[in-house]
Amino acid sequence: MKNKAQNDQQGLAQLFTRGDVFSDKCPSRAVLNHVTSRWGVLVLVALKDGQTHRFSELRRAITGVSEKMLAQTLQTLAQDGFVLRTAYPVVPPHVEYSLTPLGMDASDRVADLIGWVEDNIHHIVSVQTAAD
Repeated sequence: MKNKAQNDQQGLAQLFTRGDVFSDKCPSRAVLNHVTSRWGVLVLVALKDGQTHRFSELRRAITGVSEKMLAQTLQTLAQDGFVLRTAYPVVPPHVEYSLTPLGMDASDRVADLIGWVEDNIHHIVSVQTAAD
């Protein structure tokens, strides 16, 4: 038997055939914010290899992220259906993260943008330097 939250989510999903990020009422704007946030982009690309990773591995891979921000980002991406969180009932706790098929698709698209930025960083820095 489905609970009220599941019924509400399914009803909301049926309202949208396609998102509209220019509408302040469309949930796609919030999802776009999650995916393209400072840490969201890096988490998606760090998990892109298709392997499962522990929290500490991700923290080492994404230099500069605090434990709190990484935990929040992983939780948000999991709630959006991009990240799968698997917790094992052992002591000490063992939790692994991986991408869902939806997350892999998003990761591929974000990785393309990252690749473009990395390929063109010398041009971008030149323009920034000239502007100063």
